[in-house]
Amino acid sequence: MATGAPSDTVPEQILSVRDVVVRFGGIYALNGISFDMRSGDILGLIGPNGAGKTTLFNCLSRLYTPSSGSITFLDEDVLAIPPHRIADCGIGRTFQNVASFPHLTVFDNIRVGVHSRLGGNFVSDALRLPAARRAERRISEIAGELIDDLELGEVAHAPMSGLPFATQKRVELARALATGPKLLLLDEPAGGLNHDEVSALGELIRHIRDERQVSILLVEHHMNLVMSISDTVVVLNFGQKIAEGAPSEVQNDPQVISAYLGGGEA
Repeated sequence: MATGAPSDTVPEQILSVRDVVVRFGGIYALNGISFDMRSGDILGLIGPNGAGKTTLFNCLSRLYTPSSGSITFLDEDVLAIPPHRIADCGIGRTFQNVASFPHLTVFDNIRVGVHSRLGGNFVSDALRLPAARRAERRISEIAGELIDDLELGEVAHAPMSGLPFATQKRVELARALATGPKLLLLDEPAGGLNHDEVSALGELIRHIRDERQVSILLVEHHMNLVMSISDTVVVLNFGQKIAEGAPSEVQNDPQVISAYLGGGEA
């Protein structure tokens, strides 16, 4: 199991989810979900199909607004933040399907993520004023650092469209990191990867947490990955939380075993 902060310290709480309810018509997609996440941890969010994982993820990234409940990130009310400003407060995200710019190079795809973080000024950018040139240099520097850190140097100037799927996933991860997040949301990062690629992904996620001090919350169906890297696992089923704890505890929880053996609605 992964280990977050040293055992002799009390980690700062980075995320608090309280009594979150999401209704679509008369159907409860989430029904009173609560949990806390410590800074520096990797938290795995799991459950059968239809459990509500993606719905909760979309609430955290502000694609959905809960019917009731609260979400607090570093003492800030997430639900008061406009969706287009969520990255500015320190929350980054990847998606199940790679959402890249296929005809741009790896380098330029990552630069897009950095640019959203550093921003710019229309006048200074249009006139290529010194401030704009300095910003462009800094954007390229940060993108280059991420390319080195995620071992993408060999494909840095290749277009995304021709890359293996596992490499595209790594680029999307780099682009999410380019926004400078304190909390990184990973949406099924192991989807479509083979055994060796999943193993490499687990090492990469731990590396990102340890070296970049980024807390990571992942939704994932690949149980071996979740159980091997997570500090805490939260289990949902039919929109309700049925278990929370260390991977060893969750794996032996009777409700979790029943949920997975019995399956869930697609």
